[in-house]
Amino acid sequence: MRRIAKLLGALVVVLLALGAAQAFRWTRTPHGRMDLGAALVVHTMPGGRPQFTPEARRTANGWVQRFMGEAEPSVTIAPLAFPGPAGEQPLRVYTPPGEGPFPVVAWIHGGGFWMGEELALWDGTCSRLAQRVGAVVASIGYRLAPEDPFPAAVEDSFAGLRFVAAHASEWRGDAGRLAVMGGSAGGNLAAVMAQRARDEGGPALAYQVLIVPAVTADDGATESRRLFAAGYGLDGVSDMVAAYLPNPSDRMRAWASPLRAERFEGLPPALILTAEFDPLRDEGELYAERLRAAGVEVTLQRMAGAIHGFLGSRDDSAASEALAVQKLRQAFALH
Repeated sequence: MRRIAKLLGALVVVLLALGAAQAFRWTRTPHGRMDLGAALVVHTMPGGRPQFTPEARRTANGWVQRFMGEAEPSVTIAPLAFPGPAGEQPLRVYTPPGEGPFPVVAWIHGGGFWMGEELALWDGTCSRLAQRVGAVVASIGYRLAPEDPFPAAVEDSFAGLRFVAAHASEWRGDAGRLAVMGGSAGGNLAAVMAQRARDEGGPALAYQVLIVPAVTADDGATESRRLFAAGYGLDGVSDMVAAYLPNPSDRMRAWASPLRAERFEGLPPALILTAEFDPLRDEGELYAERLRAAGVEVTLQRMAGAIHGFLGSRDDSAASEALAVQKLRQAFALH
């Protein structure tokens, strides 16, 4: 028995060593070294072109939820709704402990414009934000492609933003201190919300946080779109663009591609976070350049070694969240 136990122990050691060696090889890419956690995600996640079916949407939602963490127990979560242009849309409100009034963050989920609609799956992210910033966070739902293509998501998000501003006091919020925040497709919508709020009479925004944002619908517009199109954690960008924007002429509109806006003056200060191995990296950084050139205060941070959404990169994920909290607290004059 002892001999068998020793052999099994040796076999385990060998297997662990082989696994570690393979994982180390995965971190080496033609374009630099990827974080180990990110490399493990890339090589274990569902890959290939997205299938826009209800089953695929459920699977994608479940997979993303693994990375969101648990809800903060001190934060009150209220599942609500708001009237959208084509009917009621979900709204999920996170209120931190305390008397308030609290500043407000209108948060718009990502998911390639086709998934992420189960707002409860973002409870960990939104409740941490509410607790750490000391703000009411209102997560705005919107219609998804391909069932409801552009401009449905834009129209719903803007209706949601105005609803949040009008009703913030009901949740101990102060609409006079309002920011928008979103990641990926949600970063696109948050950028568009800032532009529309400037152009259409409000609501006034104190800040915008754009996390790995998709700000152009031109699939070949940047080097990172070409370099990281497949095998780097975000496959099928062109398919998602086609599902959301089936009419090619819409892709030139600023509501779809905020990078194409005619002007950037008068937009709120921004934090823009990008990831080294993300197809959307370059466009986010170009957006920061456009804002700066227009006199907008911008903080730009690229997370080295990370993939889209900082999945698997715990240190980068924590650092990006901490920076967002810091910038929002500064914008809201919280000390």
